[in-house]
Amino acid sequence: MNTTTKHVFAFEDGDGKNKHLLGGKGANLCEMTQIGLNVPPGFVISTAACLDYLATPDHTLPAGIMDDVHTQMRALEQKTGKGFGDSENPLLVSVRSGSAMSMPGMMDTILNLGLNEQTLQGVIRATGDARFGYDAYRRFIQLFGKVALGVHDEAFDKEFAAIKEAAHAKQDVDLSATDLKETAERFLKVVQNATGRPFPSDPYEQLEIAIKAVFNSWGGKRAVDYRKQFHITPEMANGTAVNVVTMVFGNRGDDSATGVAFTRNPASGENKLYGEYLVNAQGEDVVAGIRTPKPIDRLKVEMPEMAKQLDELRDKLESHYHEVQDFEFTIEQGQLYCLQTRNGKMNTVAMVRTSIEMEQEGLINKQQALLRIAPDSLEQMLFPRLDPTVKADAVAQGLPASPGAASGIAVFDADRAEQLGHEQGLKVILVREETKPEDIHGFFAAEGILTSRGGKTSHAAVVARGMGKPCVAGAEGISVDVDRREARVGLTSFKEGDVITLDGTTGKVYLGAIPTVEPDFTPELNTLLGWADAVARLKVLANADTPDDARRARSYGAVGIGLARTERMFNDVERLPIVIEMIVAETPEKRQEALDRLLPLQRKDFRELFEVMSPNPVTIRLLDPPIHEFLPDEHVLERELSELRVLAQNARGVTVLAGAMGLLHASDALRHEVDTARRHIDPAVVEEVIAKKEAMLRKVRALYETNPMLGHRGVRLGITFPEIYQMQVRAILEAAAECAKAGIQVKPQIKVPQVCTAAELRKVKTFVDTIHAEVAERYGKPVSFKFGTMIEVVRACLRAESLAEEAEFFSFGTNDLTQATFSFSREDAENKFLPLYNQSGILQDNPFDVLDVKGVGKLMKLAVDWGRSVKPDLHVGICGEHGGHPASIAFCHEAGLDYVSCSGPRVPVARLAAAHAALLAD
Repeated sequence: MNTTTKHVFAFEDGDGKNKHLLGGKGANLCEMTQIGLNVPPGFVISTAACLDYLATPDHTLPAGIMDDVHTQMRALEQKTGKGFGDSENPLLVSVRSGSAMSMPGMMDTILNLGLNEQTLQGVIRATGDARFGYDAYRRFIQLFGKVALGVHDEAFDKEFAAIKEAAHAKQDVDLSATDLKETAERFLKVVQNATGRPFPSDPYEQLEIAIKAVFNSWGGKRAVDYRKQFHITPEMANGTAVNVVTMVFGNRGDDSATGVAFTRNPASGENKLYGEYLVNAQGEDVVAGIRTPKPIDRLKVEMPEMAKQLDELRDKLESHYHEVQDFEFTIEQGQLYCLQTRNGKMNTVAMVRTSIEMEQEGLINKQQALLRIAPDSLEQMLFPRLDPTVKADAVAQGLPASPGAASGIAVFDADRAEQLGHEQGLKVILVREETKPEDIHGFFAAEGILTSRGGKTSHAAVVARGMGKPCVAGAEGISVDVDRREARVGLTSFKEGDVITLDGTTGKVYLGAIPTVEPDFTPELNTLLGWADAVARLKVLANADTPDDARRARSYGAVGIGLARTERMFNDVERLPIVIEMIVAETPEKRQEALDRLLPLQRKDFRELFEVMSPNPVTIRLLDPPIHEFLPDEHVLERELSELRVLAQNARGVTVLAGAMGLLHASDALRHEVDTARRHIDPAVVEEVIAKKEAMLRKVRALYETNPMLGHRGVRLGITFPEIYQMQVRAILEAAAECAKAGIQVKPQIKVPQVCTAAELRKVKTFVDTIHAEVAERYGKPVSFKFGTMIEVVRACLRAESLAEEAEFFSFGTNDLTQATFSFSREDAENKFLPLYNQSGILQDNPFDVLDVKGVGKLMKLAVDWGRSVKPDLHVGICGEHGGHPASIAFCHEAGLDYVSCSGPRVPVARLAAAHAALLAD
């Protein structure tokens, strides 16, 4: 326990910049006092004293604290002309919490401390107002009893309700002095009965108990939960200060009031005083909702001079703090006091608008305007969100995989989603155990996606983010029965056609429809992001697979495509059968036939991307799926074959029956029945389908892999079946040549995935060069392009020098690189043990959300340094999900990357984060 450190500071002496020591509230009270604002006299007991107190087994105040408190109380008596515990002209104080980080309402406050039977009479004599005295006394007994002595509010509320009922009073202000006197007497008995001891009457004993109670509230459940929710670490705020402040009273009559105000509107950012107040009330009446407060504009009518002074206070606060302020005030018999100020908590719309306007007013500069807004908060402006005024209970909790909110009818397969969504125009939510690429048409038709398996980097999550659609993944509490078209959640269930709502920002699932609020992309945001681009070094590109994705990303400010995933282009209903033909082909010739049909489709895909993004770069990743993902499930195929064989047997039986009867001798009815059966069950057709299904089943079994994510995919596929990559390269270069011929400037980049050795790159580069020459000859002009690799294999990082000899650029695929570095299956990890690891501190963050700079980041730095040692102008970027995460972007800046690429809706977040990285690195 520290016995030498100074723990108690008068408002005149405290360092208003040292919020870690004095807490935000205490530091601001000191600073406001020192700049001449009318603040009631007081002093601060430091956060360090709180930590010393909590560190002792029996929670003992540090030595000498109460001596210093006595000294400060004597100073308050001199400043106010009142005496603490004096029965003639008593001094009353409030005892309030205040940590370095604002935690509104999470810790405790006690008002009117110092009252007892003797000082109460002194208050009545000094004010000549018995009602005011008893009102202050009953408030003090209840607050002190609850906060310091642990008496439950319900016991006080029950007695107070009985008093109001007997007096026929609707509100507290309707009670007389006699009523309030009886209330105080009943409250004293409540405390006695609950604690077994009389209410403490010695003011200094009250003060010491109150100081300890406020310190104890730092460890209270609501405070702990708040810090956990908002990721307030001990480095950010550790312990609460205690602020002892002279009481001023807004409940001294109709010339007194109390209120809370913002210097600007926290919802819209409008440059106008915003707030509420109550006449003849104390502060908790406003925040507790005991009475309906009045809008601050009404003060101009009721107290015009006070309204004028409040406007002046507003201007002084903003001019000094250079930030929108949230402040509390009290008017006591025509005198205005400022009791507290802190930076106002606003939504992002308001933050962006105030950043622009405050810069224009000269209150802040562009750098401050950018840094005052958390990049992640921009999501509020870019995705629909649930209407915060609607209260509802979630039935399930999954992973918040893609932000935004949506309601629709539950649909359990992609075909049905397409039918109801696209063809009938209904709003649907696609509900699956997990998703596959062949579900993509259902994604397009759905308002949102819900899966019971998978993580935040699962297929469903990645695709949903790319589309800007909400997704809740890995909701393991939901049991999905696709055959019955039903999902169960505990004792609750919903069926196909029932309306559900997803909140992809929180991961919650609701039954029924909940209204959403549309996103706002304001002119002020465009201005702010323009400032961000001007200072950022990192360029922000987008992950986009379709022209619509690209257009959307460009509207968000992306300056190119860092990742176009070609496997996503094969999931179209018309293309998937051709892809399956290519995969099941038994000979290169048959495979080439399918590829020849895909070539014009791919060429069209790439040309459309180039046109939308011209003249910016478009980086196209060659095919990289675990190949089995394009094929049906083995068990589904087995079931279908079984059913087809029964059907074939029936068809043969009908044919034999028809021949035996000759039909000429059959009745008209039987003749029609048999003829219909023969038309609808053609044995030859059924046998042909069976043969195809059997061939597909053989291929599925042949392609089976124990660990498909580590198997036959990426460049391994391109080397095994070079004709696949050759088709894609030809499509890219021909599309670029067509654009160039049409006068469209393009910058194609060919990216080879899953590379682990330079020999793989050289192998692919040989046929890239051959095709490039063929295209140049055909179109009469060579196509300019870049050839590079995706770095997502650990060995690739360690062999970066040799890769750089072949590649013109590196693109880190940090999703797979993280998985490989940790040896974690991301879906299993996020659903099984990662939450426990994060909660217990084994890992501070989910490495699939926040880039692991100590492991994955170290590999990236090695690869950058070694690659550029061979090729100094090597262009390097990141295209994993981390490319849209602010802290990860800061690391990318530090590591010397040239760009980040992320899903379209994350582009504005990344643009602001890139600016933060540049500004904070300087």
